[in-house]
Amino acid sequence: MGTIKKATAVGTVVGLGLVTLAACGSSGSDGSGSGRSGDSRTVTLVGHDSFAYSKEVLAAFEKESGYKVRVLKDGDAGQAVNKAILTKDNPQGDVFFGVDNTLLSRALDNGLFQPYEAKGLTDVAEDVQLDKDEHRVTPVDTGDVCVNYDKEYFEDHGLEPPESFADLVKPAYKDLLVTENASTSSPGLGFLLGTAAEYGDGGWQDYWKKLEANGVKVVDGWEQAYNEEFSGSAGGRKAGGDRPLVVSYASSPPAEVIYADPQPKAAPTGVAAGTCFRQIEFAGLLSNASNVKGGKALIDFLISKRFQEDMPLNMFVYPVLEGAKVPEAFTEYGPAAKDPETLEPARIAEHRDQWVKAWTSLVLK
Repeated sequence: MGTIKKATAVGTVVGLGLVTLAACGSSGSDGSGSGRSGDSRTVTLVGHDSFAYSKEVLAAFEKESGYKVRVLKDGDAGQAVNKAILTKDNPQGDVFFGVDNTLLSRALDNGLFQPYEAKGLTDVAEDVQLDKDEHRVTPVDTGDVCVNYDKEYFEDHGLEPPESFADLVKPAYKDLLVTENASTSSPGLGFLLGTAAEYGDGGWQDYWKKLEANGVKVVDGWEQAYNEEFSGSAGGRKAGGDRPLVVSYASSPPAEVIYADPQPKAAPTGVAAGTCFRQIEFAGLLSNASNVKGGKALIDFLISKRFQEDMPLNMFVYPVLEGAKVPEAFTEYGPAAKDPETLEPARIAEHRDQWVKAWTSLVLK
């Protein structure tokens, strides 16, 4: 999504079979199974490391539903999806959260989820319901992968920050940008897909050749790019980061304000609005879930108004529930991109691995 994830990178592992995992837990899908913890009143959510929530909000769901929620964090987004597919016959839990539109086709093609039409789905924006015919996944949040810039750097150098993909290859921005590896990082992959959407099959590789010639730096993941290399983040300043441009999220600036002590009056970072790619994160009921009834109740909860309004300041993402309120600080410092790049899931499915392979040969040669 994923979206800035409070303190961790959201990575993407492209390609399966990277590891061999022992299957765990018992199978069964009638809702009367024991659950992964051996208790039919326990429902287990498996997700990426950045799944976050307020304790009181989850406690309210547990009290009202009678289910105890167990959260299992399974690495970055791509690793978690990869592991879930490899263990799908004997899954670690009942619900999976965190597969996004860049990897959705892989999860669906591998039969990771069973259909469930969540209660409240009629109040979720239709444009994010990418599997609305079969309801194997339920949209939970949206976010935008965008280039962020260090305001102080550009002010000190009398230079206007970039606004678009085209700006990034101009000589004025040589050696200023750091991005993540598209084969190991979700924002890195999102940025690659954004360039493919902008320049098409015949142009994105030429664009990356220009970007490489202009000194783009590639690191493994978001944590390193944002909190070590980027000069505009609190972590990057402390680490001596010297790149004033970084691929991150449209919601990164409000995080810089909200978690600062003392809080500044304005965000120290900005967003290049013409470089954004829209991500949508989903949850789904795992095909061999032990606690199907509990899993369905948990998915209903994820798109409830209570959880949707709690989400922005925990995961720095936007709710999909129409009418859900977003905190003022969140919208003030990090408004959603007005016209982000998007790609149809079918096109991502058809080209993703090919694009990543070509990108790797081109940029990491």
